[in-house]
Amino acid sequence: MEDSNSVGYCIVASSFVAFQFFFSALSPQLSLSLSPRYATLPDVKQNEWNSRCVSTLHALIVGLFCLYILWFDDAVNANPIWGDPWLVKLNVAITCGYLLYDLLLLVRYWTTLGDSLFVCHHLAALYAYGYVLSRGVLPFFANFRLISELSTPFVNLRWFLDTAGWPRSSWLVLTNGLAMMVVFFVVRIAVIPSYYAQVYFWYGTPEYERLGLWVQLAWIVPSVALEVLNVVWMYRIIRGFYRAFCRSKTHKAT
Repeated sequence: MEDSNSVGYCIVASSFVAFQFFFSALSPQLSLSLSPRYATLPDVKQNEWNSRCVSTLHALIVGLFCLYILWFDDAVNANPIWGDPWLVKLNVAITCGYLLYDLLLLVRYWTTLGDSLFVCHHLAALYAYGYVLSRGVLPFFANFRLISELSTPFVNLRWFLDTAGWPRSSWLVLTNGLAMMVVFFVVRIAVIPSYYAQVYFWYGTPEYERLGLWVQLAWIVPSVALEVLNVVWMYRIIRGFYRAFCRSKTHKAT
C-alpha cells in the first residue's frame, strides 16, 4: 500500500509539473502557430488562453480515461467502494496534479483569473480525492465524478471563439453553445439521480461501515457541494445560451 501511495504522489507531482510546463512553454507556442489572434491579446488574456488550453488537455485525458474505466473496469463496477482502484488512482492523481497547478495559477493571477467558486470546487475535490489516493476507496464514485470533465472542452471553446472575435449570434458559437449546454447537463446534472441511487444502495452496508466516519464525510459532503456548484453553472450556461439565441433571432429579424 505504501509503495502504491508513493507512486500515486509521484504522479501527482509529475502531473503538476507537466501542466505547469504546458501552460508556460507549450501552449504559447502552439497558440501562436494556430491562431494569429493570440499574438494580439494582452498578457491578461494570454494567461487565460493558456490556462484554458491546459484545462482542455486535462479534460480530454481524464474524461476519456473515465469512460474507459466505466465501460471496461469490471472490478470497480462490481464493488464501487472497495474495487481494485489502480486505474482510478492513476486518473485521480493526474487530476490532483492539475487541481494543484490550477489553484496556484488562480492565486498568482487572482485579480484576473480568481474565482471563489473554482477555489471551493478545487478544495472540495482535493479533499475527497485525497482519500482515494491514500486509501484506495470509492473508486467508482471518484471515476463517476471525473466524467463531468467531458463538458470542459465545450466551455473553453466558447471562450476561445468569443476571444477570437466570433459574434455570439454566429452559427458556430450557437452550435457550440447548444452542445455545451447539452453535454454539461448530461455529465453533470442528469447523472445526479444515478449517482445518489448508488450511494443509497451502498449506504449502511458492511463495505460502507469499513470506510469510517471521515471518509464517509469526504464522500458525501463534497459531493453535495459540487452538486450546488454544478447547478449554479448550469443556470449560467442556460442563461447565456438563451441570451445569445435571442440576439441571433433579433439580428436575423433586422
